[in-house]
Amino acid sequence: MSSRMIDGFGTTALHAELFSDEAVIGAMLRFEAALADSQARLGMIPRSAADAIAQVDGLDASGLAEDARESASLAIPFVKALTARAGGYVHWGATSQDLLDTALVLLLRDARAVLSRDHARLADSLRALSEQHARTVMLARTVLQPAPPITFGYKAAGWFGGVQRSWRRLSQAFDEVLQLQFGGAAGTLASYGKRGPELAVELARALELPVPSTPSHSHRDRLAFLITQCGVYSGAVAKIARDVALLMQTEIGEVSERGGGSSAMPNKRNPAGCVVTLAAAAQVPGLVASFLFAMVQEQERAAGGWQAEWPIVARTVQATGSALAAIATTIEGLTVNADRMRANLDATHGAVFAEKAAMLLAPKIGRADAQKLVAEALQDKMLREAMAGHLTAEQLQNIDRPEDYLGAAETFRLRLLNEE
Repeated sequence: MSSRMIDGFGTTALHAELFSDEAVIGAMLRFEAALADSQARLGMIPRSAADAIAQVDGLDASGLAEDARESASLAIPFVKALTARAGGYVHWGATSQDLLDTALVLLLRDARAVLSRDHARLADSLRALSEQHARTVMLARTVLQPAPPITFGYKAAGWFGGVQRSWRRLSQAFDEVLQLQFGGAAGTLASYGKRGPELAVELARALELPVPSTPSHSHRDRLAFLITQCGVYSGAVAKIARDVALLMQTEIGEVSERGGGSSAMPNKRNPAGCVVTLAAAAQVPGLVASFLFAMVQEQERAAGGWQAEWPIVARTVQATGSALAAIATTIEGLTVNADRMRANLDATHGAVFAEKAAMLLAPKIGRADAQKLVAEALQDKMLREAMAGHLTAEQLQNIDRPEDYLGAAETFRLRLLNEE
């Protein structure tokens, strides 16, 4: 049974491909080819050696994975296999971490592009949804109970704000991670004498990566920032899915997604996209905790913590991407039932405007007495009837009109959509 069968919600076909064995080997070969080419440009190795390394286009993934268990490093069997194909200048003066960390960075760069496209889809859909329903009134719900009205446009803008803020932080984290890792055996590039920094610049240019001030080696804060921000972003995405699934319940019925069917009940349309989003996002917090535990690494190279990072990073990014792709598609196909939103508001018989009534009464009889009067009156009467004799005719006329009790909802909606 393939891992996609077991964990089909934790990744997508595209994200799985980005972190496949073939992609990993490809990234490692790109590093070695770029290293050799850079060394040849600087006269450190023969041009013929660099050309031979660049011509290798594939290695046996299953054999490398098995051999890696013996040496506790995928780099060692990889370099051995590549040397057998391309000669003795493979990996000249580099160390395992240079190869593996930079290969991971190359994989993450490709993954970032996919995440960026799906985030743009989601952001565009949420913005359009908010604009379309700027005047669509609905119940707010606090502690899952009816509360004073908001607009669906304001709710969608809230979703938009959450994912936009967390995306900015996630993008910053990618910027910090997507750098060359090149330090040699102990992080000093001693094998290249005084030419190490020069070679690092040349290698970074070849791979189109920035050069950090120093190699990171056992300092994993940049990657930790990326993983934790994946946790925040996937949480913001899952918030949308949870809200949509709740609003889609039959007894609420205010929105619906394309959904999926039931194996037993042909009448059902399940919130399938929300389910996939929530299932994927639920995996991320545990992965974040695992990475934070692994980042406490010994001296200049870890014994276990560093080796644990690749699967944690790959699963975190894939789960985040899976959640994002599912909710983006869900929001693109979301149907909003504005009539049902209004009907659910009306079904409260004005009770959600009790705060409004109490605020109108408070200047006359005091806040505490006003709240008590309204609460007692609503036990057996509708709000308009309960307030007769306590409020003016004009106040009674608009007491349960939701459009008159939206406060700054529109102001806040616009602010959310226009935040930098």
